[in-house]
Amino acid sequence: MSDLEERRLTVVREHMALEITHEWDAVIDTFEHPRYELYGNGTVFDGEEAVRAYFAQSRTPFPDQANEVIAIGAAGEHVVLVEFWLTGTHLGPLTVGGTVVEPTGKAFRVRMAASFEFAPGTDRIICERAYFSEGLIAKELGL
Repeated sequence: MSDLEERRLTVVREHMALEITHEWDAVIDTFEHPRYELYGNGTVFDGEEAVRAYFAQSRTPFPDQANEVIAIGAAGEHVVLVEFWLTGTHLGPLTVGGTVVEPTGKAFRVRMAASFEFAPGTDRIICERAYFSEGLIAKELGL
């Protein structure tokens, strides 16, 4: 494995750990250009302002949202793939289909995958793509 691939793996591990502790400035610093693409609901957050709004939107209902890495590895020339458990507890208002669901106190744990694309020749992320089913989280919460 090349030095660049090792650095990219380290950046992804740090990025995911910083998301758990809500160190948003440091998360932003892992990007060359902040961008999240969510392949569970088709939402894209492009640019720092949009990504920070995503952090607030996703952590309001699940302030303890966390991830537990199952597997991680370099894939292709500019990508790191991660399989992980996403966990959290419904502790704040959650909007589902235009309806606000008050906190249930219920926890969820769902298996997900994400790809992290890097700018060529760097260890800076240009896009995180998360692959998941929103229905699984709702099912775990009994919604």
